[in-house]
Amino acid sequence: MEPKKSPKADLESKRNIFVQIGLVVSLGLCLLAFEWTSRVEQASSLGSVAEQEVEDEIIPITRQEEVKPPPPPPPPKVVEVLNIVEDDVEIEDELEIQDTEADDETVIDVAPVIQEEEEVDEGQVFFIVEDMPEFPGGELALRKFIANAVKYPVIAQENGIQGKVYVNFVVDKDGSIINARIARGVDASLDKEALRVVNSLPKWKPGKQRGKPVRVSYTVPINFVLQ
Repeated sequence: MEPKKSPKADLESKRNIFVQIGLVVSLGLCLLAFEWTSRVEQASSLGSVAEQEVEDEIIPITRQEEVKPPPPPPPPKVVEVLNIVEDDVEIEDELEIQDTEADDETVIDVAPVIQEEEEVDEGQVFFIVEDMPEFPGGELALRKFIANAVKYPVIAQENGIQGKVYVNFVVDKDGSIINARIARGVDASLDKEALRVVNSLPKWKPGKQRGKPVRVSYTVPINFVLQ
């Protein structure tokens, strides 16, 4: 079916032009609206500012009256009484003044100073003394003796048990080892072996306090290490 309209009456060909004209007109109206300003014609309509005097408020200063404490009571009156006694006593013995100045012939008796020696309890155990006990040959010899005497327990080896056992003992007056005990243990088998080694130690050089042999407490660490 053929269209009956003439090409001159068809507006589709001019559609783009009308759209562009509409956009230009709308943008112009928006810009005009943003730029539009209104001016105040008369300033009398804003009113007038009136000054009002404000009186300063005066705050009254008040002082609290000090309350004075009551005066202390007057001290009691002391009345001195003088008793007059007649001096009729006669002194028979006159005061003798001895001469205390010393000369070359004066002999002075001086009492001897007795120094009391402190008694040392035979059963007392010292921790620190003037001369500490010493293993024959010194500290290095003690370590070598323990290393050669220790036999690693088989049970501890099989279970992989190792550690450092601290053994405390007392060096007696004659240098012998007594009262050995475990100060800090690791395992029953290792503790038993450490006690055996300490009890097998030879006599030490005993410790001395003020030149006298005394009992001294001593602690030895024994290290068990698996290789």
